[in-house]
Amino acid sequence: MAARVRATARGIAALAALLLARGLPAQEQAPLRWGGDAEGGAPFVEADPADPTRVRGFDVEVAERIALGLGRKAEFVQVAWASIDSSVARGDFDIGLSGVEDAPGRRASHAVTVPYFAFREVLTVRAEDRERFRSLRDLAGRRVGTLAGTLAYEVLLRAAREHGVEPVSYDTDTHPYQDLRGGRLDAVLLDHIIAARATARTDGLVTQPGTVAVGHYVGVLAQANTALRDQIDAVLRAAMRDGSLEAIYRRWQVWDETQPRLFADVLSGVALAGGGGAAQDLSQATLAYLPALLRAAGLTLLLSCLAMAMAVALGVAIACGRVYGGAWLRVPLHAYVEVMRGTPALLQLFVLYYGLASVVALPAFVAAVLGLALNYAAYESEIYRGALESVPRGQLEAARVLGLREAQVLRWVRGPQAFRLALAPMTNDFVALLKDSSLVSVITVVELTKQTSIFATNVGNWLVPGVLCAVLYLAMSLPLAHLARRLELRLRGGHA
Repeated sequence: MAARVRATARGIAALAALLLARGLPAQEQAPLRWGGDAEGGAPFVEADPADPTRVRGFDVEVAERIALGLGRKAEFVQVAWASIDSSVARGDFDIGLSGVEDAPGRRASHAVTVPYFAFREVLTVRAEDRERFRSLRDLAGRRVGTLAGTLAYEVLLRAAREHGVEPVSYDTDTHPYQDLRGGRLDAVLLDHIIAARATARTDGLVTQPGTVAVGHYVGVLAQANTALRDQIDAVLRAAMRDGSLEAIYRRWQVWDETQPRLFADVLSGVALAGGGGAAQDLSQATLAYLPALLRAAGLTLLLSCLAMAMAVALGVAIACGRVYGGAWLRVPLHAYVEVMRGTPALLQLFVLYYGLASVVALPAFVAAVLGLALNYAAYESEIYRGALESVPRGQLEAARVLGLREAQVLRWVRGPQAFRLALAPMTNDFVALLKDSSLVSVITVVELTKQTSIFATNVGNWLVPGVLCAVLYLAMSLPLAHLARRLELRLRGGHA
């Protein structure tokens, strides 16, 4: 029996060695895992309407063509577009493909494929502004939207210095065009295929014929994965030669006169520089971005203070209404608290900024303050209600017997004791709100976390920007916690 087991084991080992020597069949090899963002939509990557569990788009077909050339099967991994670089670096997938732009910072920190698609940055405006805003120079003092961390954003930063354009960054490529149509923006600068899709689905928008800048899409891999990058480069070059890449682009109606020139340059070995200028040394980039990070930190602090002040005032009013009001008042206030606590703050910001735009188009900063204030007021009201109801009834009855009116009881007896009880959780909520202010970047407010994300994307490194961001948050929150402890000790009769 033992001899038979040993013989079987030797047979399995021999078979394994034979398979390794010959190479595994394509269906038995590990799949080529590729990362993309289906939220970006067509023609890049989108959920298939016929089967939402599958994705389609020209980047999907490019990934499948690469996998076919490698003798592997393509496997899609959903990832936020802004996180593709960091996710591929930590090994979540083999290659990122989702309109990833060639850039010096990306080349310095990752293994990058040869360019496989050429795009043009174009300016989209409202139809009635077609003659007024033909170029970025015409948009001096005007708001122009784009995606953060892109070539277009870098172009707008230069235009801000040279022409006084006001760049407005977004996390998705759909909201800029909505805001343009709604009058919150004067123009949008983005890739020509994104602009074509937006003008086709949104009435009243036109794209100017001129090209503002040119860039390329590439595949991005972990820096150490150069062997696989070289194999993928060979597959992409073969797809350019045999016409399969052109066929993909024609199916998705993105083939134009710039692609043959790109293919010729790639096949002839012409070095194509990434967009956005030369790569910066990390220390130089940090010094360059530090003023922007400090401004963003100041904006975060101002936003948080205003939102917290409104939340406290509204929270006190809700708590008093629920403690002292009749059923006609308590029921709607209770419903408000449950709705605000039971739905995501991110959703509330979207509804306030985008959902109500047809009724009232709030400025982004105002919507951010109001959104956070309304959300945190629900939590604050529960703290204050609990603190008010924790004051012993005997003290309240004694104050009433002494002839104090209910307002005087609240002011002189109940309120001070409730404030002392509520101080610690209030402080915790303010620190939490300071961090939750990062949510407002979805409505174009560039606070500290968003500015850090832009910094990290442009330098291709999250460590240094992340540490700087954490230090700035600590610098804002620790003094507040210290002051709260001192006040707490004073109210208790202790010493700071």
